[in-house]
Amino acid sequence: MDLHLAEIARTVAPGAHAVLLMDQAGWHVTAALIIPENISIIPLPAKCPELNPVENIWQFMRDNWLSNRIFETYDEIVNHCCDAWNKLIDQPERIMSIGRRKWAQGF
Repeated sequence: MDLHLAEIARTVAPGAHAVLLMDQAGWHVTAALIIPENISIIPLPAKCPELNPVENIWQFMRDNWLSNRIFETYDEIVNHCCDAWNKLIDQPERIMSIGRRKWAQGF
């Protein structure tokens, strides 16, 4: 996680500040985490995956492409997941709409 935050910090424009929403996974909230000066972390409430846009994306993928399947091999699983991911990234408007919150649009 330290390396991930360092990479994000490296891409933040000079003089800007990044704010990251994170769930409360142990590696996100550990006191040992090194948080760069140009990043602030806002923890989401515990046990509230509906507030995490990433969780909503995964739910969409499960609902539409990844559930109710039986796979014969590991490679078949990986290929199916890659196909689902490629379908998703071909729909940037869908990704944006899943991550939006009507109640947050007025800010």
